[in-house]
Amino acid sequence: MIHLATTLNRRNPGNFRALFRMLLILSCITALSACQNKEGKIRDLQQTVWKNPENARAYLNLGKEYSRQQKFTEAIDAYRRAIAIEPGLDEAYSAMGAAYFNLKNYSAALPWMQRRVQMAPDDSLRHFDLGNVYYQLNRYDDAIGSYRQAIDNSYSFDEAWYTMAICQMKAGRMDEARKIHTWLEKKNNYLAVALERHLQSGPRQNEKK
Repeated sequence: MIHLATTLNRRNPGNFRALFRMLLILSCITALSACQNKEGKIRDLQQTVWKNPENARAYLNLGKEYSRQQKFTEAIDAYRRAIAIEPGLDEAYSAMGAAYFNLKNYSAALPWMQRRVQMAPDDSLRHFDLGNVYYQLNRYDDAIGSYRQAIDNSYSFDEAWYTMAICQMKAGRMDEARKIHTWLEKKNNYLAVALERHLQSGPRQNEKK
């Protein structure tokens, strides 16, 4: 296409401009079509909700589509309706916490992530997600506790080890972080290298013995 456009530009600048306008129009049409498809999905799911106002999963599906389109405030409203109808709907708690997290409202995300862990205390990923919320709130010891729970249920959860090491550094416990680095060197070289960079710039003067 670039070669064709260059050739047209050399032979007839008018043809090149016409080609450019055509490509621009096609690009606009494609973008408009994608936008209409997204709006169409929302409308269809809203229709389903209106026809089934007591269907918790219909609200959940609507919320998920809002989240996919990064309309997190609308998603939260839909998740709240789903939970009001079916308080035991596990997916809605997870989705609610994730929506607040994406809005960077970590304090609001916390109780939903905590409840999610309570509903499945052996789920490593749920403990990891809760740890990430604590991390964003600068509650490093609580985050470490959650990451330990994730590791207890899945010892080879490399990402939990890595993020726990970062928390140990934030808390000034560099020796603990180095121990994790030694472990990661044998298990996950990519994360070990990433952690090493943090260790090299870590607050050595604040180490706690």
